[in-house]
Amino acid sequence: MSVGVFCIQLDAFALNLALPQIGRDLHAGGAGLQWVTSAYLLSTGTLMLGAGRLGDLFGRRRLLILGLAVFGASSLVCALAPALHVLVGARVVQGAGAAMIMPVGLSLLTNVYPSELRGRATGRALGIGGIATACGPFIGSALTDAVSWRAVFWLNVPLAALGAAWASRTAESYDTSVPRRVDWRGLATATAALVTLAVVVDRGRHWQWPVILAGLAAAAALLAWFVRLERVAASPLVELTLFRNGPYVALTLAGAVANTATVMFLFVVPLTLQGQWDLSVAVAGIAFLAPALAMALAGPIAGRVPPPAAVRVMTVCLGAGALVLACLARASSLDVYLIAATAGGAVLGTANSLTLVATQGVIRPERAGEASGVTKTVITVAAGLGVALAGAVADQKRGVGSEAASDTALQITALGCVATCVILAVWLGAHERQRQNA
Repeated sequence: MSVGVFCIQLDAFALNLALPQIGRDLHAGGAGLQWVTSAYLLSTGTLMLGAGRLGDLFGRRRLLILGLAVFGASSLVCALAPALHVLVGARVVQGAGAAMIMPVGLSLLTNVYPSELRGRATGRALGIGGIATACGPFIGSALTDAVSWRAVFWLNVPLAALGAAWASRTAESYDTSVPRRVDWRGLATATAALVTLAVVVDRGRHWQWPVILAGLAAAAALLAWFVRLERVAASPLVELTLFRNGPYVALTLAGAVANTATVMFLFVVPLTLQGQWDLSVAVAGIAFLAPALAMALAGPIAGRVPPPAAVRVMTVCLGAGALVLACLARASSLDVYLIAATAGGAVLGTANSLTLVATQGVIRPERAGEASGVTKTVITVAAGLGVALAGAVADQKRGVGSEAASDTALQITALGCVATCVILAVWLGAHERQRQNA
């Protein structure tokens, strides 16, 4: 699981700075080059919901191994890709492998570890992924400069094989409470809705408003039809009672905001170090090691938070995250900026890990794949919103590395964190009064 999370997060963030070199090597350019990143993220985000439940039904270990095999094989094709269309196609398949690894791996940890250890185990796995998340752009840039962008994909092949070998030694885990029947109509409808929504989120900034609204209306109609199908399905893909679980819903929605903030943080801070603070890529990478380490250590910390306290800790993390982002926008020196960035890595890393750890602690273990699939889908689509916002900021006259553009991005993100923090505080107050009355 740890190896899989590392590879997934690395490939999500390592290629952004390598896109110009990929274009030169493959004699491609323009909007088509952006699909190297978008194809992977869209495929991953839209397939996680179904993959999580399929793991519950047909074996979590089995799907984890299959996901690692697909990810490793498609990485090999990416490394050898002779043309852009081959690379983009392989990235779609790679995203499908990633979609199996994440939710199925989380649900497998939930079911093979005893309740007192599963949070810590999940937190450690996510901490390793946090290293790849934070350092991905610099790892990708270093490999591209020293060897080739293809080295990013070559790195995945032995790691995926190693992860599959380790996973094969784990006991199998199923949901034995229901028949092994797949809700194919629900799966197809949910996937179509998510594909539509993800494409609008990813490409909408290039479209006219009527097209965007039409896309959102189509996604809403498909989601409404999916809910109707699940209400009457004998073996639903997603039990709608999941959305009556208040702590689960609160943590998932708060995690979506935290993930959006993290994407913005990881986009803005490294480029601001190179732009506003005039550091070279190598020096900026060294300077960012402290925030990256803080983000990695946040996973194990989140794993120690007891589920009953998770929403309160999430509220604190989002409030602290808003404060840190505001400080980054107002920092008067590089030292202050790096201290604030390190604090940001810690609180946002904790919030992101807590989303995945704590949501697994407030649901039934036999439906863990279903719950993790829903959560990962929501926060991945939210990450797409973060990428879209970052792209809009980057289109400003002076670029995202400039002081004005960076401050705009950080302030917008801080406001989102504050709003969510207030909503969670109100929900906690209402929940506490309801508990006392009961």
